[in-house]
Amino acid sequence: MHTKIKVCNLAEFDSDFQHFLICDLEDFQVTFQELQTPHKNDFYTVLFVDDAFGIVQIDNAVVHLEQAKIIVIEPGCVNTITIEEKASGKAICFSETFFSLRYNNNILNHFGFLETENRVVSKLSTLQSNKIKSLLELLHQEYLLHSEEGINILRSYINIILFELERLLSPKNILRKTEVKLDKINQFKKLIEEDYSSQKLPSYYADKLNITTNYLNNLCKKETGKTAGDMIRKHILIESQRQLRFTSLSINEVADELGFESPSYFITFFKKQVGITPEQFRKEN
Repeated sequence: MHTKIKVCNLAEFDSDFQHFLICDLEDFQVTFQELQTPHKNDFYTVLFVDDAFGIVQIDNAVVHLEQAKIIVIEPGCVNTITIEEKASGKAICFSETFFSLRYNNNILNHFGFLETENRVVSKLSTLQSNKIKSLLELLHQEYLLHSEEGINILRSYINIILFELERLLSPKNILRKTEVKLDKINQFKKLIEEDYSSQKLPSYYADKLNITTNYLNNLCKKETGKTAGDMIRKHILIESQRQLRFTSLSINEVADELGFESPSYFITFFKKQVGITPEQFRKEN
């Protein structure tokens, strides 16, 4: 285990285009060996596996690669990608900035599958598989051209591929609308990710969003079924589980990393949420 979880960004991968990368799955594993140890990304990764052996771990989920499948890894998840040689397929990586540089709002808000826990497609029809392979090949060819207008073309191809994934992973949500309320929820989630260790009260985030705490709570309950406080606690819990599973930090150090006043507060919080102590969770995992 590592003392702390490494955070990877696309700049480290020497991408030909800033904020975007596509490569063959075999090259992906050989070139980016740091992905074989537990780490976080600040970008999205989508693995299109045709034929491979190995394991992809995303937080608590383990995905085996014995058959063709598509795997989506969102930013912030602790993940490990271990693929044996002679794998076939493609890997694409892109940051949120890749889209926001072109569109006024974040186009990723359109895709409901990016906010669900089920991000693995293991059964594809021949038609679906051929369609996605064709799009990936066009995307890869454009990437290799290095043309001046290429970045806009790449965004367009990725946008189409994401809609295809939406059909596969979240078919009922294909016509999802990006509304002001949904934007507020997404802004709230991003603020939690940035400030959860130092700010644990909904009032802080409401002030940052220029809305009242009551409005934030009502908005969260309507859109997610959870209160603002529930969402903050859920994120802290997920981060605590990541620290306990993938680092060698002591319980005291994890408590400090998460911004708890004392280890006892952290232990009480964790046991209330999970039903066991942090030490027991670490031993069981």
